[in-house]
Amino acid sequence: MHGKMKRNLQLLTEREFDLVVIGGGIFGICTAWDAALRGLSVALVEKGDFAHAASGNHFRMVHGGIRYLQHGDINRVRESSQERSILLRIAPHLVHPLPILVPTFGHGMKGKEVLASGLRLYDVLTIDRNRYIKDRSRQIPSGKVISREEVLEQFPEIKKQGLTGAAIFYDGQTYNPARLALAFLKSAVDAGAETANYVEVTDFLRKNGRVIGVRACDLLTSSEFDIRGRMVVNAAGPWAAGLLDKKTDLGFLARPTFSRDACFIVHKKLTNGIALALGSKTYDPDAIIKRGTRHLFVVPWQDKTLVGVWHIVHHGNPESFTVTKDDLQSFLDEVNQSYMPLELSLKDISRWMAGLVLFGGDQVSERHLKYGHRSLLIDHKAQNGIEGLITLIGVRFTTARGMAEKTVDLAVRKLGLKATRSRTDETPVYGGGISDFERFQQQAVQQCPSGVRVEVMQALSRNHGSAFGKILNYKNENPKLISEIGNTRTLKAEVVHAVRHEMALKLSDVVFRRTDIATGSKVEDGVLAECANLMSSELEWDQVREDMELREVLCSLSTI
Repeated sequence: MHGKMKRNLQLLTEREFDLVVIGGGIFGICTAWDAALRGLSVALVEKGDFAHAASGNHFRMVHGGIRYLQHGDINRVRESSQERSILLRIAPHLVHPLPILVPTFGHGMKGKEVLASGLRLYDVLTIDRNRYIKDRSRQIPSGKVISREEVLEQFPEIKKQGLTGAAIFYDGQTYNPARLALAFLKSAVDAGAETANYVEVTDFLRKNGRVIGVRACDLLTSSEFDIRGRMVVNAAGPWAAGLLDKKTDLGFLARPTFSRDACFIVHKKLTNGIALALGSKTYDPDAIIKRGTRHLFVVPWQDKTLVGVWHIVHHGNPESFTVTKDDLQSFLDEVNQSYMPLELSLKDISRWMAGLVLFGGDQVSERHLKYGHRSLLIDHKAQNGIEGLITLIGVRFTTARGMAEKTVDLAVRKLGLKATRSRTDETPVYGGGISDFERFQQQAVQQCPSGVRVEVMQALSRNHGSAFGKILNYKNENPKLISEIGNTRTLKAEVVHAVRHEMALKLSDVVFRRTDIATGSKVEDGVLAECANLMSSELEWDQVREDMELREVLCSLSTI
């Protein structure tokens, strides 16, 4: 387990790869890992930083498929449950179970009886959900219903009129989605994949009616070069269509629709370790069994609270969406008018997060949106008559590993290679070789260096898993690196490690994706400057570059 990521663009030009993957979100990363584990030569490039878009800015939920019962979509229930179980197994440091409470009112479709039946059916359909999970702390318990009195013990402020109790079911949650994507990527690198961030694919290379690679541009130097591949996978998410549009014969038959999925972080705990489902103002038009409006969720996450999710169709440039103050106020109004009076205001929001997610065929003006039911996996030979190109656009983070497996299966068949079974369902990701996470974390805390808070060691063991010792080893180089940066839960050594071994090239890479620095708490004055100074020493930035990096991050923080 090395996990050493080095950006070497020369290596991308020196050979023909079996697979060239465009896009460093979770679907592209999982595709690269699966292919590399099967022995294929793989190159992956990303125009921004890895997991900089929806993969690092979603609601942190690992969905087990219970919502699809309302659609009668049993296959998707099973698929989501299986993929959630795999993530709990192969990444136990970054994925854990989350209890969710759904209040019940009256005795009709919103009552306990209906929900109890739904929970029993879900438990039967997912009866094998814990079959291979040996760590009890990562197993998904059965759902249950509780009494009115038990609900009021948990949430005494909840609306009491008509309250009959609640249903509790369990889903999954990611501790840090960007670190989870990075764990997959480091696993791909360990398996032999070549990767590079800040490399934009500008065109496809073609010969005799076949795609034979890509034309790429290093966005840090503006230099251009070719990457040759026997097969290209376009996993660029909301940018995938625009890339295909560069060639008139490669476009989608029906252009996909994307939703801006938005949520926000409250800088305090609003629940006692259990998530709360609230009623919203919108309905699911595809639901066969209708219980009322969709749910919003108030979810404990780290030492904060997540609230969301709100959806709106986005047809513009993938980089052009935002969340305005008016948007946030409308979100707050909807939450505060629900049956749990949270009385939140704009000053309670520490930051918002949003990303573009594949959705149903909705118009911008529609209020009750259709979820995207399936990821898109397109063989362009079948659709456009062009060999050598596959497009993958995923729907949910949870199913990325499984969709990557299907994508590589297709690529292997088309390349005429000997079929080999995917091993990503049983191979721990980088840092994930942990048999009992709670015991592992206790042992990690016992190694807490002098002057370091326990919560810092807990965060370190979460973000780096079984590889956290590599961070502590920096004390042999410079003991001062094993000290906290300001009021954060981040060690200085983590910044140095991110530059040397995790391809962090910009200050934003470290602040938003390699560490917990900007996960929702206010960033103290001096924290960013200290991070920039550490990176400057590693990357030999001059003062002009260091100031530019600081301005970029400060601008991002002021926006979100």
